[in-house]
Amino acid sequence: MKKLVLIVSILVSCSTWAQGNIEAGKAKSQTCVACHGADGNSLLGMYPSLAGQHAKYIEKQLKDLKLGMTSSGKQGRFDPVMSGMAMPLSEQDMADLAAYYASLPLAHNTTPESAVEQGKVLYTAGDAERGLAACIACHGPRGNGTELSGFPKISGQHAEYIKSQLEKFRDGNRGNDMNAMMRDVAQKLTDKDIEVLSNYVGGLH
Repeated sequence: MKKLVLIVSILVSCSTWAQGNIEAGKAKSQTCVACHGADGNSLLGMYPSLAGQHAKYIEKQLKDLKLGMTSSGKQGRFDPVMSGMAMPLSEQDMADLAAYYASLPLAHNTTPESAVEQGKVLYTAGDAERGLAACIACHGPRGNGTELSGFPKISGQHAEYIKSQLEKFRDGNRGNDMNAMMRDVAQKLTDKDIEVLSNYVGGLH
């Protein structure tokens, strides 16, 4: 029953969001270039690449970041830089930016050889003894997630950024995940697990 309610709520929320315009988003993306790159592929590991990410996911994050600022971090997602950047954006701005970045090709990335063996086990099977769910269940075999479910594409992402987000979920500093799913998973991850997984997902695509 809970799953049915979740699916219905996702469908309803998706149907009420603004329709994004790619060209408008491109024009509005100039302030994003410094951190996320001219083509949506960030050159700095601390910032995520947005190219090829699901539009609805980007849109939701922008809304949550704005909410994080307006609620003083009590709701949504708060980031001292991005929440400030999201503040002046209208819902149409967010939809346009999301459509634009979703239309761009994600740059190639690789998985270090040292992370392949352990990363594959954790990603595809989890750890039953620790009650650790497999990442593949939500993010898929290639790390592409699904737009309708709201699970983001994590393949090709910078290891540094993935690591920081897993740590934030584990520490409770980020809490805008659906039904606290990522927080539940991250709380079971060791520092070594996070290091391995953050490097492993880079070359999944």
